[in-house]
Amino acid sequence: MTLDFWIIATLCAAIFQTIRFTLQKILADGNLSPLGATYSRFIFAAPLIVLCGFLLLFSADISVPDVESQFLLFSVGGGITQILATVCVILVFKSRNFAVGITLKKTEVILTALVGTLLIGEGISTISLSLICLGGLGVFFLSKKVSAVGQPNLSSINKSAFYGLSSGLLFAISAVCYRSATLSVVSDIVYLRSGFTLLVVILVQSFVLTIWLAVFEPGQIKLVWQERKKGIWVGITSLGGSFFWFTAFTLQNAAYVKAVGQIELIFSLLISTLFFKDHINAREVLGMLLIGLSALGIILIV
Repeated sequence: MTLDFWIIATLCAAIFQTIRFTLQKILADGNLSPLGATYSRFIFAAPLIVLCGFLLLFSADISVPDVESQFLLFSVGGGITQILATVCVILVFKSRNFAVGITLKKTEVILTALVGTLLIGEGISTISLSLICLGGLGVFFLSKKVSAVGQPNLSSINKSAFYGLSSGLLFAISAVCYRSATLSVVSDIVYLRSGFTLLVVILVQSFVLTIWLAVFEPGQIKLVWQERKKGIWVGITSLGGSFFWFTAFTLQNAAYVKAVGQIELIFSLLISTLFFKDHINAREVLGMLLIGLSALGIILIV
């Protein structure tokens, strides 16, 4: 049995993304603000994608592709929501451990199906809705804090869950926007459609964050440069992950891609326990399992 290329691309994207979030957590634990850590992802990736673009144009018989009218709208919309989503993930990292932060982010799998229905008319069956509710139960287990005496705090969803769910929703919107953007590139070459979209998106993101930080957090640009030895690797892994995500979005429905991307949960759990020495309690394991089962069920029935 051979795997479809979109599945291979998604698995590669998940590996790159796990490494990138690991590096960003390290940066965020230092002197960088959430926006500063997010900025490192885009500003170090921008020169690399521009260089790759020039090499491709000059080394192959390929010209800049035409795009449909909605391309820029989807590219900018996806880029801005991805910036906000990444900030939310980093804020989760600051208050919860790495694996839980990634799991809360993975509500994007569930939310992508909903956003896809609202934005581009992709329907959801009754079984899918039931699986979405199962994932919501998993988020509930992850969102409850434990008091000093070990009893669950039954108050409303805490700040960590809010940031985690927000990141999931924003990543879901960006995923649907990116799929729509890649499909708006007029070309039969898959990697050209994904690569050109990625080039535009990263340049937009780098420009927006440079202006924002220069005005509101000017010291962060200097700190990002001081952390360039780590930041360059954030840029490389970000570029690799984004290219494979965009390629998968070009080939397949965004909800299916995000569902396969759940493999990231396993990678993040290994890194959380082996590298960061985080403690994963039974309640958090149950929450991660429920969200994982929810996403797996969705991909099996579609």
